[in-house]
Amino acid sequence: MEIAEEIRKIAVSKLLNPHHFVVDVVVSARKGPKKVLITLDGDEGVNIDDCANLSREIGKALEESNLMDEAYMLEVSTPGVDQPLQLHRQYKKHIGRKLKLKLRDKIVEGKLTEVADDKIAVIQETGTGKQKETVLLDIPFSEIEKSFVLVSFK
Repeated sequence: MEIAEEIRKIAVSKLLNPHHFVVDVVVSARKGPKKVLITLDGDEGVNIDDCANLSREIGKALEESNLMDEAYMLEVSTPGVDQPLQLHRQYKKHIGRKLKLKLRDKIVEGKLTEVADDKIAVIQETGTGKQKETVLLDIPFSEIEKSFVLVSFK
């Protein structure tokens, strides 16, 4: 089994809050010490203390298991706004926010209104002024290549 998958299992077992979840684990193969990056998210958000606590727990577990046989740097962080949504659970926490979706054949922007097991619903606005129309789109997850939360500064 791959090291990243083993570290994911450790991270999941060390989660202190049931509302938190592991989005991704990346082990870089670079010169010098390897870098282990764990991306943590939560249904109600994640703060720096959550990341620090998980980092300590994973660090202890990695030392005890001798999984990493050489020097490494461990980083636990949250997904940034420039990171695409990867898990179904991430979509649910962003209901009501605007998304940019790269589909197989087009790009769609709209407000996420619903998340089902196999699809999402997005309200897309087209036109301006009196010509403004809203369209409800059902988009299957199978059609989504990437999706980003759009940040509004209004």
